[in-house]
Amino acid sequence: MSGIARRLYRGEVNVDFVGRQKLWYGLSAILLVISIAGLVFNGLNLGVEFKGGSVFSFKAPASVNIEQVRGTFTDAGVHQVIAQTTQSGWRVTTESLPAEQVTTVQKAVATEFKLPQNEVNLQVIGASWGGQVANKAIIGLIVFMLAIILYLTMAFEWKMALAAIVALLHDLVITAGVYAWSGFEVTPATLLGFLTILGYSLYDAVVVFDMIKEVTAKLGTTSKMTYTEAANNALNHTLIRSLNTTLVAILPVAAILFIGTTLFGAGTLKDLSLALFVGMIVGTYSSLCVATPLLVTLKEREPHYQAIARRLAAHGGGSGGRRARQAVTAGASNGSSNGSSNGAATVANGAAAGGDKRKKK
Repeated sequence: MSGIARRLYRGEVNVDFVGRQKLWYGLSAILLVISIAGLVFNGLNLGVEFKGGSVFSFKAPASVNIEQVRGTFTDAGVHQVIAQTTQSGWRVTTESLPAEQVTTVQKAVATEFKLPQNEVNLQVIGASWGGQVANKAIIGLIVFMLAIILYLTMAFEWKMALAAIVALLHDLVITAGVYAWSGFEVTPATLLGFLTILGYSLYDAVVVFDMIKEVTAKLGTTSKMTYTEAANNALNHTLIRSLNTTLVAILPVAAILFIGTTLFGAGTLKDLSLALFVGMIVGTYSSLCVATPLLVTLKEREPHYQAIARRLAAHGGGSGGRRARQAVTAGASNGSSNGSSNGAATVANGAAAGGDKRKKK
């Protein structure tokens, strides 16, 4: 295992991401179906900010546990009770309660925990505020998508923009599905997390697409590799960079999600960190296994690249491309896989090496 990790870090592993596109598409389809089923049958557990409700806050003796708090509210006739500890005491969220029942609950809490009734604070939240936040988030998402399509079309091409948008939607649906099945509460902080993972996922896709653009720009009528092979080589040269970026970014998020919430009761940060944690993992996967294979599928339909594929197939089924790929792997083992320019040069040299070997034979 350590040997594979070491070879991966050195850029000596050449994974056929594009050639296994049916596997990735099948895996993504399964994840999407499960996620959509969760959204349809379970739905999202919307926070009080979206559906309205009452929030009680109070201090209680240190010996009080969460079951006692829940039992006090349930005995007072409350049906939906979400109890959380905060730095200042307890925070209990319930459904919207009429004024008479609010008084009943405050008296029950004061009696049970031996507090003055005026120290059981109440905050009433209407559903309209959450609705405004949701509407602004949707508007922000639409503007973000349009800006991304425009930028990628101008900087790269529309096929890369389409592949990136499909990957972004893929990430959003799967992350929402995790929330639906896990029952995690969706709050305004969760929406911020969703918008953040869009940016992260797009960053990863742009890095990969930039390398693919640089490498495939050298493909001419006498090229020794197809667009698919060139894209796969470019993908392998950005692989370790993508994995390193994801690992560095996900460690603090995982610390907040798993350690902060269990030991310190991170509260609102939990809503944000779950979206970031799932989104970063899915975003890395989609940039490698969804966006790039989809882009290759679109590009291989172009007459220019179809002609290259037919010519290589007529001369031994693309053996020149395979030789070039082997040469690229050898070049990577010599430590030339760092940096996009170096990576592109390595791919180009690999293609040239494959062509020279063919001529000698």
